[in-house]
Amino acid sequence: MDLQDQLKNLFPDHVVSNQPEAVEEKDHELYVQKEPMICKFEKRKGKPTTIISGYEGEDEDFKLLAKELKNKLAVGGTFKDGEIIIQGDYRDRIMKLLQEKGFKTKRVGG
Repeated sequence: MDLQDQLKNLFPDHVVSNQPEAVEEKDHELYVQKEPMICKFEKRKGKPTTIISGYEGEDEDFKLLAKELKNKLAVGGTFKDGEIIIQGDYRDRIMKLLQEKGFKTKRVGG
């Protein structure tokens, strides 16, 4: 007994259709919050880093935002513990990119 026969036994009224299902695709929207995101500068192990924190949406959305920022700035970085860590001091450019996306930002430190 193969899978087709088992399915016919379980669902006798089902009619098999060879037509592809219509899937509605929509662009993924990032959650834009009311509280500003914190953009701060730190030196870690003697190297400058920009840290973005304070995002209230899902971690997956924040990871996508991190990837997009890294690509646009052509720099390295990571997403760790609810923060985006970008190598180098790019606060001004990051804040401008986030504001273009509709986020409020707050600059912290020097």
